[in-house]
Amino acid sequence: MARIRISWPGGAVTATLDPTPTAEKVLAALPTRSSANTWGDEVYFSLPVRASLEPNARQVVDPGTVCFWVEGNSLALPFGPTPVSRGNECRLVTKVNILGKLEDDPRRLSSVNDGDEITVVRID
Repeated sequence: MARIRISWPGGAVTATLDPTPTAEKVLAALPTRSSANTWGDEVYFSLPVRASLEPNARQVVDPGTVCFWVEGNSLALPFGPTPVSRGNECRLVTKVNILGKLEDDPRRLSSVNDGDEITVVRID
């Protein structure tokens, strides 16, 4: 299992990635920088990665799940409800590939603002 650090001007989180085909592509693209987008209680940002949906792709995930949004070529980090959620669930706009889990409290992501520079590096 590989570990990554995702940082922005207001903070940082660490995540553990599972050995999935998409996670391997993400790791190969690191280090990278991107610009943050927020959508409800979700942060997402583009990566120079292309992937197909994997067999375990889901639309509803636990807070702090590290996801890859195939249609948007983006890492998606939900930490609470989004505009399409039912109740308090973390529902993404479409099915996403599951890459791993944040090690830190996912609510740290609430300090990310649209347009913040996001840096992702491998730390293991």
